[in-house]
Amino acid sequence: MSITTNRSGDGSELVISIKGRFDFSSHQEFRDAYENTEGPFSSYQIDMAETTYLDSSALGMLLLLRDYAGGDNAKIKIMNCNNDVRKILTISNFEQLFNIQ
Repeated sequence: MSITTNRSGDGSELVISIKGRFDFSSHQEFRDAYENTEGPFSSYQIDMAETTYLDSSALGMLLLLRDYAGGDNAKIKIMNCNNDVRKILTISNFEQLFNIQ
């Protein structure tokens, strides 16, 4: 499991890439990815192209990011999900809270 961050070209968006399992063991690393990166950011992108699994604690971590980023006004895109990850997000009604592409 590894989490990496990158800024968009203009510095307004933070891209968080998650590789491997996204579960409770990655809680602190995920939190550090957005809290300890110099911002502010107007939007966030979660790249799950290499995410193989996520559990309920990962869903909770995404909700914590949403609160941190402004709650209902947060601009967060979840990108490149495989079918299993997408299914979990859909069953959890995360499409109502996040822009999933």
